[in-house]
Amino acid sequence: MRLAARIAAVTAAAALALVVATPARADDLVRPARLDKPPPGYRMTGDQATAVADKVPKIVRERRKHPGSFSNVFEKAGARWQVSYYSRGKGSKEIAQVYVSDDTGRVTEAWTGPQVAWTMARGYPGAFGRKANALYLWIPLCVLFVLPFVDPRRPFRLLHADLLVLVGFSASLAFFNHGEIGWSVPLAYPPLVYLLVRMLAAARPRRAPPPPVRLLVPAAWLAIALVFLLGFRWALTVANSNVIDVGYAGVIGADKLMDGTRLYGSFPSDNEHGDTYAPANYYAYVPFEQALPWSGRWDDLPAAHAAAIFFDALTALLLFLLGRRVRGPTLGIALAYAWAAFPFSLYALASNSNDSLVAALVVLALLVAERPVARGAVTALAGLTKFAPLALAPVMATYRRPVWFSVAFAVTAGVVMLPALLGAGPHVFWDRTLAFQGERGSPFSIWGFRGNLDTAQHVVQGAAVVLALAVAVVPRRRDVVTLAALSAAVLVAVQLGVTHWFYLYVVWFLPPVMLTLLGRSLLDRGEPGASAAPGPAAARSSPPVPA
Repeated sequence: MRLAARIAAVTAAAALALVVATPARADDLVRPARLDKPPPGYRMTGDQATAVADKVPKIVRERRKHPGSFSNVFEKAGARWQVSYYSRGKGSKEIAQVYVSDDTGRVTEAWTGPQVAWTMARGYPGAFGRKANALYLWIPLCVLFVLPFVDPRRPFRLLHADLLVLVGFSASLAFFNHGEIGWSVPLAYPPLVYLLVRMLAAARPRRAPPPPVRLLVPAAWLAIALVFLLGFRWALTVANSNVIDVGYAGVIGADKLMDGTRLYGSFPSDNEHGDTYAPANYYAYVPFEQALPWSGRWDDLPAAHAAAIFFDALTALLLFLLGRRVRGPTLGIALAYAWAAFPFSLYALASNSNDSLVAALVVLALLVAERPVARGAVTALAGLTKFAPLALAPVMATYRRPVWFSVAFAVTAGVVMLPALLGAGPHVFWDRTLAFQGERGSPFSIWGFRGNLDTAQHVVQGAAVVLALAVAVVPRRRDVVTLAALSAAVLVAVQLGVTHWFYLYVVWFLPPVMLTLLGRSLLDRGEPGASAAPGPAAARSSPPVPA
């Protein structure tokens, strides 16, 4: 343990020395008083900036699609001009945007399509996770995630493909980071579809045990690496990470809860739709906002950093406890290590979002699966943090004693919903949360990017509902690993149908996927035999039989 503590300390110091935090800066637009005269501190006039922007080929093409379009020009921070183009007529909207450097008179950026409204789709460096996106960090993490589970005696096995698919989301993210959403969006779907099919296949009853998975290195080595990785991740988050609107929303909501002000319908203008989450999300931020109070503006938000680190640590701890309960300490170490090495969990951590909280609650629901009251309460908390885990209620309910599960679920949901029901009221809560999310557009899913696939999207969403109900009864007999596989399948199915999909959501299903892949067959490097002694949960669970 002393060696592990020293490794963590050295890692933290190294991360602090390697990276430097960059403060955020506001970037306001100002209309120039005159277009034929340079504003104070500027070299060009507004008319000159517009003339430069008018000649950009992609702008010329876009304006041909919108006859009668017109432009407005603005001064922009950083000695730049912003020229915005708008369609004319009913429903006028911004169709293109150009940035012109005042110093050089050259175009620095030109945007059309969804990247006009969605600045997060432009691939600005470090917009999400900052240094976590660096290839010198991302690629080694991908290797570290896969390598311990590679068996050189059986180099071609399905597990290896599964792990490569999980890191395969990186291809989509790479295009996203370069603003190429025409490639990033479709590349996210093959891994999702694969995982859906794989999880459903893994949940089928088996008559023979799966082939053993032996670690490439002893579990003790993974434990040391786990401490190293966690220390590095947390140091990186403190030293070089940014708080996106998701984490900011959690801090605002926590402040409102403790001040007794209305939670929904009154968020500040710099995060107007931050009240789109359910109340449990804001309760989770209360201890951190009270310890590190919100200043009232979007600054470094230390409470959001502290919350994100806690959610990350909690997920790793719960994964260890879950693995130890299902099969023993080797599986617990392997699951926690997989979380720490997976680059997308670092991506969520370095973005200081609430998505690791969702992952932690999903793991906790599996950990207390044998206790229906606790399982019902935790499932309600997960669903009332971000709404997608509500789809797990049917499969969680039918695992054991559905009546007690349902009572606990209903009571917990009622208590958690009190701030919404007694504050702004159910109507405002609905409008600000589920209604807003159902109506919002987004270019990060195939449905939002294409915009003409409503029927197909409704079919996929309907299939997800059918699946969530079907897996509640088929297979009839199951253990915790089967429950994990079905839960992962439901979460993936829900994500396939949402309009706004993002890479942060990958961590929702990572824990149950990894438990499914390793839960029945993982062996330490030195263990003999084809199977290990089952842990307490596995021993109590009835073996799956054909439905």
